[in-house]
Amino acid sequence: MIPFKKWFGGGKQQNDELIAKLAADNIPNHVAVIMDGNGRWAQKRGLPRVAGHHSGMKNVKKITMAADAIGVKVLTLYAFSTENWKRPKEEVEYLMKLPLEFFPKEIEELIANNVQIRMTGWQEGLPDYTLKAIQDAIDQTRNNTGLILNFALNYGSRKEMLSGVKRLAQDMRTGKIDENQVDESLFSSYLLTHPLPDPDLLIRTSGELRISNFMMWQLAYSELWFTDLCWPEFSEQHFYEAIQEYQRRARRYGGL
Repeated sequence: MIPFKKWFGGGKQQNDELIAKLAADNIPNHVAVIMDGNGRWAQKRGLPRVAGHHSGMKNVKKITMAADAIGVKVLTLYAFSTENWKRPKEEVEYLMKLPLEFFPKEIEELIANNVQIRMTGWQEGLPDYTLKAIQDAIDQTRNNTGLILNFALNYGSRKEMLSGVKRLAQDMRTGKIDENQVDESLFSSYLLTHPLPDPDLLIRTSGELRISNFMMWQLAYSELWFTDLCWPEFSEQHFYEAIQEYQRRARRYGGL
């Protein structure tokens, strides 16, 4: 394990104090994050939007290790949606090149911390160089057994559900599946996130109060936590505050 101080720098004591306040037996297994506000963060500072994306990329490691430090099993980061292709070409091209910078720079420490990289989304449409950078990271961390760092890249929930319905219908037509077998668990197995557990907690930065076509099936009973902070300024301390709020809530799943 990389020493805690190396990942968190001078804020180790403050982070230790926040971690000590958390109930170790009530840590969310799966935390999903909509990393929003990179462009707005940059524009407020008179910088180009891509500068915000670069700062946001550097924040990924900090939050990954914050999650790992408290025993989160899965951290899913919404990196690029199926709708993000509508953004200016130059911005999209910059976003597609970020994995080429992030993974070579961080992969050794991710491996040392037993982090496993995964991707949820469609490969179609992604540049070859983007796919290679991600696949190399997946291959290098395949045997790791610690935190799963799952990037939702070229992902959209409506497309995911429609694709799942079509594959399920095909299996029913061919007799592989009987209609009486179809339940929530079976349908979940046709989604891109299978076999990951549904998120216990969703965090969204930047002040937007919506889920933006992200894991709509999987978030059915997730706790939602929103912050006005943009992603580049969302710190480990803020992450632990979200966990604290999660632990204060009672999850009833429709019951009393």
